[in-house]
Parts: sequence; structure tokens; C-alpha cells
Amino acid sequence: MPATLIPGLRSPYETVGGIVHFGRMLDKIRLNVAGQLPGPWAEVMGIVGGFDSRCCHFLGIHYSDLKTEVLKGGDDEQILAWATAHGRRPDEEDIEVWNGFMRKLGWRDAVAQRVRFRLEESGFPPDAAETMFDFIDMDEGRPKRAV
Repeated sequence: MPATLIPGLRSPYETVGGIVHFGRMLDKIRLNVAGQLPGPWAEVMGIVGGFDSRCCHFLGIHYSDLKTEVLKGGDDEQILAWATAHGRRPDEEDIEVWNGFMRKLGWRDAVAQRVRFRLEESGFPPDAAETMFDFIDMDEGRPKRAV
């Protein structure tokens, strides 16, 4: 199965300030502005219930405000500092819970059906991934991560 390769788009497992998905969300904003994000991906950026929306909710900021800040420039750490100054600053335990929740989405929960759908839609075996993060990495051609 061919991978969906998007140069400059990092894995949702990668962290900024210890927070999973945040850097990927920033990548998508930057890639979209540069015209390098596929249309279907751009259409769902920041939608309610999506990973971007969940991450912004976790930080207590609005996606549109984050997007405006990203477009001003700055590196990932500067944008995270902005987000925590304008929203909330999660402590280590908050981040541990957030990361655990996000890493497991799709495993024996309401998102499991979506993982199965995406696997089938992409032509992967039904048991190829148990979580959305694992599906995303597999779909984008990254090696499977050890637990």
C-alpha cells in the first residue's frame, strides 16, 4: 500500500514541550499556507472533535487564534509559550494524561470504528493498527513504534 508522504509533516507521537500532536498541528497550518497540504487534509483542519480541536481545547485556546499566531512566525516553542500564556499551562500530570489519552485513541473506545474504517479505506489489513496515531504513522510510511 503506498504511503501518504507529506514532507515536513511530523508524526503525532512527536512532542513539543512534552505534548503529543501539538507540533503536527503547527506543521499542518504551515504546510497549508505554503500550498503543500492535500485538499482533503486542509478541509478538516481544526474541526470540532478532530485532533487539532482537542489539542486546542486541552490548552484552552481557540484554533483560529492559534492559526493566526502560527502565521505570524516563530518556532514551535515560542508558539507553545504563546498558547500557554493565552490559554492554560498544563502541568506534568496533565500532559501525561493528555498524551496517554491521545496515544490510545482508537483502542477499545468510540474511535475504534473509525480506525477500522480508515484501515479498510486505505487497503490495510483490519488488524494493522489499533490506534489512530498508529494508523497515521503507518499511512504516512513511518515504522511501527514499540510500545
